[in-house]
Amino acid sequence: MEAKGWVLAMAVVMAVAAVANADSSTPRLVKTVKGKKVCTKGWECAVWSKFCCNETITDFFQTYQFENLFPKRNSPVAHAVGFWDYRSFILAAAQYEPLGFGTTGGKMMGMKEIAAFLGHVGSKTSCGYGVATGGPLAWGLCFNKEMSPSQSYCDDYYKYIYPCAPGTEYYGRGALPIYWNYNYGAAGEGVKADLLNHPEYVEQNATIAFQAAIWRWMTPVKKSQPSAHDAFVGNWKPTKNDTLAKRSPGFGTTMNILYGDLVCGQGDVDSMNNIISHYLYYLDLLGVGREEAGPHEILSCAEQKAFNPSPKTAAS
Repeated sequence: MEAKGWVLAMAVVMAVAAVANADSSTPRLVKTVKGKKVCTKGWECAVWSKFCCNETITDFFQTYQFENLFPKRNSPVAHAVGFWDYRSFILAAAQYEPLGFGTTGGKMMGMKEIAAFLGHVGSKTSCGYGVATGGPLAWGLCFNKEMSPSQSYCDDYYKYIYPCAPGTEYYGRGALPIYWNYNYGAAGEGVKADLLNHPEYVEQNATIAFQAAIWRWMTPVKKSQPSAHDAFVGNWKPTKNDTLAKRSPGFGTTMNILYGDLVCGQGDVDSMNNIISHYLYYLDLLGVGREEAGPHEILSCAEQKAFNPSPKTAAS
C-alpha cells in the first residue's frame, strides 16, 4: 500500500512538474543513423534530422513570451478572438527554421529576428490606439482580415498566371496581410496551399496565416534582391547602387522590401515609425533590449529609395 502511495505521489509530482515546465523547451532525442547524429524535438521538430540537433526557436521564445507580446489579442473587443496562438506560430516557423528563420547567427540574432518579424506582424494586425488599455503597442494580432474591403482586389493583368476564382475576393488577410490575386497565388505556391482558389484559408487557419507571412519574410520579391530575412541577419551584401540608394543591412531595409515606397523614402512618417516602435517594444519584452537594435539609420528607411518603386512613384 505504501509503495502504491509512493508511486501515486511521484505521479502527482511529475504531473505538476510537467505543467510548471510547459513553457520550457522540449528535450531533444538523439540517435545515430548511418554514422550521423540526428535528433527530434517534440512537435516543433517532429522529424528526425541533423538540423533538429541545433538550437531552435522554442529554446529562446516560449509561450509566456508570445503572450507578453500579444496580451490583448483575445480581448472581447479584438476582431480575431481565439484565432492566433503560439503553437500555430511555431508550427509555421518550423517549416523555415532549417532555412535560417530564427536560427541564423546564434541566440541573440535569433531573438532579434523573431522580434523584427513579429514587430511587422504586430504593427500590421493591431487595433491599438493612443489611449488603448495597455497602450497602443499591446494590441498586435487583433485582426486576421480586412474588416471593410473597398474592392475585390482582382487584377486581370495576371489572368493567365493567377486567374481570379469566380466569386472570390482577395482582400487583406493574414499576419502580414495578403492583398490581390497575384499575391495569393504566389504565397500559395510558397506554402503549398491553394490560396488562389481558397484565399479564405488564410483567415481560417492560423498556421497557414503565419506560414504565408514567414514565406514572405524569407522570399525575395525578385531574384536579384534580398529577402527581408537576408537583409536583417546580414546575409545580404549591398551593391554600390544600394549604397547610393541608402539601403543597408538592418531593420529599415526589411520595411523597404515588404512595403517599398508605401512606407519608405518619405521621411519620418507615422507608418514607418509605428513599425519601428513595435520592433523596439518587442525587443524590450523579450529581454534583449532596444539598444541592440542599432542606430537610427539602421532602423529607419526614411531616406531609402524603394527596391521596387510603385508605378506612380517611378513615373514621377
